[in-house]
Amino acid sequence: MLWFWLWAVLLLLFMLVCWATNLIGLPGNWLGLAAAALYAWLMPDHRCDFGWLVLIILLVLAIVGEIVEAAAGAAGSTHAGGSRRSAVLAILGAGFGGILGLFVGIPIPVIGPVIAALLFSSVGALAGGMLGEVWVGRTLPECWSVGHAAFWGRLFGTLGKVLVGGVMVAVAAAAVVVA
Repeated sequence: MLWFWLWAVLLLLFMLVCWATNLIGLPGNWLGLAAAALYAWLMPDHRCDFGWLVLIILLVLAIVGEIVEAAAGAAGSTHAGGSRRSAVLAILGAGFGGILGLFVGIPIPVIGPVIAALLFSSVGALAGGMLGEVWVGRTLPECWSVGHAAFWGRLFGTLGKVLVGGVMVAVAAAAVVVA
């Protein structure tokens, strides 16, 4: 019986780590869903299991998280009239910035690297969006407008996805405890 609880706690800890990877642009919600599916498959018929309904709820939430992130990012760039090239460079810049932010960090224990990853990711989106528009030949004010929109789109999209990921972890935790 103790082993079942140990595996349940390990699942939830892994899902928390996956949830945190959303901040640097990795597919944390999908990794958490995969872990939950593996757990449900390997741990059937015991006190801490959960079934298809929970997995379907987690799948729907992961999809909603992606829609929220994509919609916010696309709305930012599109609203400012950004090109496809600037959108791609904003995505690449956001990924690079998020990883850099984890290592550079802000000197606040625990939450400093998280804040830095989110901030650097958004600044990376700004830089990528501006670079894409410079590459296309737009003026500096137009580039700034697209980069600014990419910054806020990335920031709000990531925060929305992280919020949905937190709900996913809560659903999995509730399913393990109630099961």
